[in-house]
Amino acid sequence: MKYNKQEAIDLINKKLNKETFLSYHEIAEITGYHEKYISKLKKQILNGTINTVHGNKNKRPVNALTREESQLIIKLYKRSHVSLRKFCKFYGKRSYSCIYNLLKKNDLLSESHEKE
Repeated sequence: MKYNKQEAIDLINKKLNKETFLSYHEIAEITGYHEKYISKLKKQILNGTINTVHGNKNKRPVNALTREESQLIIKLYKRSHVSLRKFCKFYGKRSYSCIYNLLKKNDLLSESHEKE
């Protein structure tokens, strides 16, 4: 189910302005949110602290690879002569899929590595 925060805010505002007779339980069912979340939104509307944009939008994830670490992994992998799995165990700081995707993006994987 796709949640619609703006629809929930509009319905809560209508309820607060006495433009609708829907209960908060019914608003929760219509929008797909839990009743507690509807109550939280109501409190934010009353306090004037409501925000429809997520706070982490357009921010880089904390655990994303830095450019320096990416370059280090690429440099180490180019110098090594081991399989991708052994390289991942050796490096140890990042998951297999993270390293695999980085190397694949940089065209460093041969067909034999992709079948591992």
